[in-house]
Amino acid sequence: MKQLQPEDFTPDPAWSTAVPDWEERILEGRSLIPDLPLFDAVAEKALRIFKRLRVPDLIGTPTYGEICEEWVFDLVRVIFGSYDPELKRRMIREFFLLVPKKNGKSAIAAAIIVTAAILNERPKAELFLISSTQQIASIAFDQAAGMIRLDPDLKDLFHIKEHRKLIIHRTTEAELMILSADADVVTGSKAAYVLIDELHELGAKAKAPKILIELRGGLKSRLEGFLLIITTQSKDRPSGEFEKELNLARAVRDGHIQLPRLSILYELPTAMQEKEKWRDPATWAMVNPNLGRSIHATDLSDDLRTAHEKGKDALALFASQHLNVEIGLGLKTGRWIGADYWPQQGRADLSLEGILATSEVCVLGLDGGGLDDLLGVAVLGRHAETRVWQHWGKAWADRAILKLRQSIAPELQTLVEADQLTLVDNLEEEAIPEIVEICQTLRDMGLLPEQDGIGMDPQGVAAIVDALVEAEFEIEDIRPIGQGYKLHAAIKSLPVRLKNGTVVHCAQRLMTWCVENAKTEARGNAVIVTKAESGTGKIDPLMALFNAYQLMSWNPQAAATGPSVYEERGLLRV
Repeated sequence: MKQLQPEDFTPDPAWSTAVPDWEERILEGRSLIPDLPLFDAVAEKALRIFKRLRVPDLIGTPTYGEICEEWVFDLVRVIFGSYDPELKRRMIREFFLLVPKKNGKSAIAAAIIVTAAILNERPKAELFLISSTQQIASIAFDQAAGMIRLDPDLKDLFHIKEHRKLIIHRTTEAELMILSADADVVTGSKAAYVLIDELHELGAKAKAPKILIELRGGLKSRLEGFLLIITTQSKDRPSGEFEKELNLARAVRDGHIQLPRLSILYELPTAMQEKEKWRDPATWAMVNPNLGRSIHATDLSDDLRTAHEKGKDALALFASQHLNVEIGLGLKTGRWIGADYWPQQGRADLSLEGILATSEVCVLGLDGGGLDDLLGVAVLGRHAETRVWQHWGKAWADRAILKLRQSIAPELQTLVEADQLTLVDNLEEEAIPEIVEICQTLRDMGLLPEQDGIGMDPQGVAAIVDALVEAEFEIEDIRPIGQGYKLHAAIKSLPVRLKNGTVVHCAQRLMTWCVENAKTEARGNAVIVTKAESGTGKIDPLMALFNAYQLMSWNPQAAATGPSVYEERGLLRV
């Protein structure tokens, strides 16, 4: 066997998996797999085995060769044909397949993992079927066990232990097993072949990063192995580990980074998604490669009509699961109408420093709760020349929130990485001093109005008020803002300003998430946004913005007067 050299581990341009023309391929119905120098003998052997396997849950138990489309065969070829039989290593180590529901992904995945078990040469190799729950993982396992029982030769080759959800190769003693999403289970993994089903479910769990690290760590010593991820789009806006894996898959596909990974993403171009072209049945075949076989256009049409009748929640679920549409703003029932106009007023080049440097007056809003809430701050400044209102937000939270609200823990961690959320051990000792410092900065720069410059929910803010008074703020500086129906004016008029561009913001993920979470309800003649209506998603920084909006709507004037703010701050334009 050839001795491996350092150059064997550097990216080989011939094995680049970039598909820069993927949009054209999607529109034209062409393969999403690039031309690669596959090892044809290995690829064809694997394909023969795959095609021979029988589908246990279809009438007549046809073979995969009889029922699969060419895209499936291309997938099998590239997975197994990337294995160099001389070097005993795989040139492509990971495969990411994003395909809508009902395209046979679980059945296809099961057949691929059985093919891998048959071709495996390593004694006592481990093959894992992993998902967020044992129930989901069992779907692929039951398919694998079923196809083995249907083939006399495979029945002799494998021993199925149904009660343990375990399949053992009688010759190599390789074991195919299912695992649930528990990092402790995969600690020290030495799996040679790993199939992850429905990453969007697994990736939303707090333990997902540890699980993937363990699995990839085990594969490093199994050069012949591979990691296969098969998933649909997330049922909500992508977050956590799923979002990171999806973004990495897109970066590899688009050629921004070269890695031994192949991304096959059945999704419409972003522009088509934004224009809701997915509503047109003519686009459905582009992202449903099994249309006409395991899924039919008439069924999709019926589901779409039903979703329309049920409302935006149902429509969003239909679009994400059947057409791989990435959920964004404006697809939620009872959403705050400002969500429709929030994205277009984001200014990525705007920052807190920029707001302070260009504003003639600034106000600050606060909102927060207990250990399972965020403490949100909003700075709202009025531009000295254009008089456009400019917003920046930040949040703090007790570390306990990661355990108390595990469903949103991955999103919170992402916000921490973006430096838009700070986790602390003690809110009063760590967060409040930072908030007071922001208030002092506004005061020292002469931006706060003479009174009513700081607005907050009057409930549970005694510690903040005490800290501000200790920092020599007057009680007149602090304005209690009535909540509930008393915020009706801000809730209704802020969307108007967003639409006409007289309110802009720093395009922060924190605020996008909060805006996305905001749901409304009618209360008499008023419309209110409440924490109860928003469920587990947090909206405190948005409520802080409403509080600041109330203050700014009273047309405050800065306490300090004198020369132009641009001259004072060294930004005078000539």
